[in-house]
Amino acid sequence: MQSLRKTTTWMIPSGMRIARKSAGEMGSGAGKGGGGGGSIREAGGSFGKMEVAHEEEYFYKQRQEQLAKLKQKAINQEDFHSESIKHHEEAIARHKKAIEQLKK
Repeated sequence: MQSLRKTTTWMIPSGMRIARKSAGEMGSGAGKGGGGGGSIREAGGSFGKMEVAHEEEYFYKQRQEQLAKLKQKAINQEDFHSESIKHHEEAIARHKKAIEQLKK
């Protein structure tokens, strides 16, 4: 009997890739999982690790700003639609009043 395994494919944005522990820590030097990110990161050591930390902080702050903008946009859309509903209800009331006057 064959065993069917279900596989899951995860799509991870390139800026969020996680270094594998078996390959070394990010910022620990070229060829150790942290190389290819510039001369400071390729050199490794404390400065390479510090550079990785700065990059992670930068991207974290950038994601937080994007989330705040997205939240504000959703709030603005809700306000817009609520205001539109109010205007439409007023227009309906005016039209009903006009129809009642025409019937008299």
